[in-house]
Amino acid sequence: MRNSGTVFTGESFPDLACFITTLTKLLLMKTKNLCFLSFFLFLSFFARAQELVLPLASPKASVSQTIGLTDVSVKYHTPSIRGREVWGKLVPYGEVWRTGANEATLVTFSDDVVVQGEKLPAGTYSLFTIPETHDNWTIIFNKELNQWGAFDYKQSEDALRVPVQAIPSDHHETLFFSFTNIKPTSGELNLNWEKIRIPIRIDVEVDKKAVANIKSAISQAKPDDWRIYAQAVNYFLQNKKESELALELIDKSIEINSNFYNNWLKAQLMAQHNEYREAVVLVKKAIKLGEQEKETFKQYATDLELDLKEWRVKQN
Repeated sequence: MRNSGTVFTGESFPDLACFITTLTKLLLMKTKNLCFLSFFLFLSFFARAQELVLPLASPKASVSQTIGLTDVSVKYHTPSIRGREVWGKLVPYGEVWRTGANEATLVTFSDDVVVQGEKLPAGTYSLFTIPETHDNWTIIFNKELNQWGAFDYKQSEDALRVPVQAIPSDHHETLFFSFTNIKPTSGELNLNWEKIRIPIRIDVEVDKKAVANIKSAISQAKPDDWRIYAQAVNYFLQNKKESELALELIDKSIEINSNFYNNWLKAQLMAQHNEYREAVVLVKKAIKLGEQEKETFKQYATDLELDLKEWRVKQN
């Protein structure tokens, strides 16, 4: 009679005692694994049960700003005064301060910058300060990240220290960072709290990066894209940069598609080089071409007429 299940015989397992021993070990191992798994699941459940999310006394905050072509961002926590005396008490004079609450404040620069006249490489830094007196502060950019407060601060990890003068301001109950005085190549990062503002000047390099971006865009431009060349020339004009490259680019734009806009740009370049006769010829041509593109031209028409009037006087 044929058995329906598997039968372990002496032929299939010559050493039956060995098999029984092995099976016993496997069962014991399985039992231990089950115990470990049960314990792990218990810990996981316990950990999840402990994840209680409550409002922070000093909530997280962040602020970012593009200065020129450089991105600057700040991540920090926002302590509030709550009736306390801040300077000299809550924040002692002459001591390194985390400049916020909880974790150290982080500042990130996408490119190399100049802070208060001193060079600082691109990267992320922990921001610390030392209020030497109420009016005189030291700003510190430290290379060690993931710090809690200033407890593990090491001066040996400083990337830069710069002095800054505090400025009186309106009362602010809660600390915050802000950006002001944004210009094409500079701006200010401000620490604001209580009745003072700490302005940190940041200068950035724009021209080298802009020219590199222009060359990169041109190398990838489509054969019929006259606009990319015109946009590049407009950058040179807006920033009052005299460049032989600008003349090359505008000629290429006109070669692809001669229209009122790129002819007007070339007229402005000629005027920038005091070649007013050529500028007058080009702006007249631009006005004539503009009459064929009335919808687009009408928003520029007044400016072209004013340029023509000015350059006619200057050509004599």
